[in-house]
Amino acid sequence: MTEPWRTPATLTGALVRLEALTVDHAEGLAAAGDDDAVFEHLRGWDPMDEDVAAQRIERTLANPALVPWAQVDLRTGEVAGMTCFYDVDPELRTVAIGHTWIGRRFWRSGLNTEAKLLLLTRAFDEFGCVRVVWHTDIRNQRSQDAIARLGAQREGVLRKHKLRDDGSWRDTVTFSMLDEEWPPVRKRLLAALER
Repeated sequence: MTEPWRTPATLTGALVRLEALTVDHAEGLAAAGDDDAVFEHLRGWDPMDEDVAAQRIERTLANPALVPWAQVDLRTGEVAGMTCFYDVDPELRTVAIGHTWIGRRFWRSGLNTEAKLLLLTRAFDEFGCVRVVWHTDIRNQRSQDAIARLGAQREGVLRKHKLRDDGSWRDTVTFSMLDEEWPPVRKRLLAALER
């Protein structure tokens, strides 16, 4: 019953393909993550070479809480970044989307928006989720804006929720989307991607 929820099935759109993350993506992730700005608010990742990328992929794959995908740009075949489901709960029919990053040159390209559309379609239409969640650092306004643009609702702030790599406490902003909110969001996202 829970196996599909924990399987990163290949999801393909017009701009991006989400495929199960493997160490074979290390070279592409290292190339995509070549800018400090990409990892400004993401714990445990920063600009890397191929060996470091492979180690980080292995660490991600070893974490049973994560269902990770590589994001591949269909126009160029380049690995653009990665994304995950986490906090997967088939009984409560909820998932979270996160641990997402894409290379700076792919920002505002439509790639990440379509990746989220594919993940939301899997969550709501295939799994019958009633709720999808996002978490982001309160300092990461770019991420908060991107999540809000998807149509998610800001729910609140978890204070002193996690430690940052520098030892400071992170407040985490929580967003969600509910099943009844999904149909108009899907329609709007599809229209935006067609433009």
